[in-house]
Amino acid sequence: MTRFVLTILMVFGLSLSARADVEIQEVTSDAGLTAWLVEDHSIPFVALEIRFRGGASLDAPGKRGAINLMTALLEEGAGQMDARAFARETEALATSFGVDVGDDALSVSARFLTENKSESIALLRAALLEPRFDADAIERVRGQVLTGIRSDEKDPTTLAYRTFDQIAFGDHPYATSPDGTLESVTALTREDLIAAHRAVLARDRVYIGAVGDITPDQLTELMDAVLADLPDTGAPMPERADVQIPPGVTVVPFDTPQSVAIFGQGGIAQDDPDYFAALVLNQVLGGGGFESRLMQEVREKRGLTYGVYSFLAPKDLGEVFMGSVSSANDRIAEAIDVVREEWSKAAAEGISQAELDDAKTYMTGAYPLRFDGNGPIARIMVGMQMLGLPIDYISTRNARVEAVTLDHVRRVADELLTPEGLHFVVVGQPVGFESSPGN
Repeated sequence: MTRFVLTILMVFGLSLSARADVEIQEVTSDAGLTAWLVEDHSIPFVALEIRFRGGASLDAPGKRGAINLMTALLEEGAGQMDARAFARETEALATSFGVDVGDDALSVSARFLTENKSESIALLRAALLEPRFDADAIERVRGQVLTGIRSDEKDPTTLAYRTFDQIAFGDHPYATSPDGTLESVTALTREDLIAAHRAVLARDRVYIGAVGDITPDQLTELMDAVLADLPDTGAPMPERADVQIPPGVTVVPFDTPQSVAIFGQGGIAQDDPDYFAALVLNQVLGGGGFESRLMQEVREKRGLTYGVYSFLAPKDLGEVFMGSVSSANDRIAEAIDVVREEWSKAAAEGISQAELDDAKTYMTGAYPLRFDGNGPIARIMVGMQMLGLPIDYISTRNARVEAVTLDHVRRVADELLTPEGLHFVVVGQPVGFESSPGN
């Protein structure tokens, strides 16, 4: 079957999944692996999501970037197949694999037709258990990573985020880029990649979601075929980050007519009882697009920026509450002052009933749109498992939003927001201030 036909089937399947109710089953294999499954036999297609907790945070000391490079090589040859043979086999089966790694997880996405299930599973198993790490593939992918690192060094937004991470997370792995540095990536050996593979891909940290034309019995067979022979345990997880963000401003000189500012403070964990109130608060403050307070005050009323926003960033091992704004070098100071003012106003006064109602309407109305296909549903289920959410969370999530009261949001705003503790990292040539950490 050609890629074109697969694409047509996938698009059709995505539209069916978007309208279907999400009924999740928990499935346990003979080897003790657990997955969440949504059966949908309307088309002969399966989306599989596998996620390993820890991700790039498990890089060994002095080997930053090893897990990122290793992840990129999982599709560059496996078993008896070199990179070209692996790519040809994937194409012939009309199968799609995707791998990605971040601070907290290594993710593997697989999409395949029912008729090619056995062959696709065998190919996936080979990629995860028998990566070749051929010398030519290592050097080719290493070169791509190094090119990306050099490009990032010239991007003001990336520089701002990375500087903020260094300030917020200190000596924790979160403080540095998962990509590594030019020096660390250049020095990585094949043995480092093999060690990185052992550190992350282990059964004690795996989460699985499947959606589509597959039964519970078939899924248990799939799990054991692909994952049962992985090591029982991987590298120890890092300790929690000691998030200590001092107030002030850090300026990173950069030759550009517009400054980028990343700002933030300590955040809130997703399992905190106040998390949904914090979500509503953020929606009103800076997460609600053109209707948010920050957008209204900084862009609409003063014309200081094209965009400003805030967001909760609860990583597995440390939480921050962040935002971003860009403005001309001679206006960024004013934009930052307005952000501080709105942060202070929200901390002191909370939000209004009208803002609460509008935020709830948006958040509950937008939530079903996340389930726009088999792949997104599989990813959401894996995320739920990693957070320890109940299997019925999808059906109860909007009720949790609706249960947030005005008094609850006001209390959380008072306790969470620390306008005097905000730290701004400004990359550019800002006029009106210099670095002043701690002030």
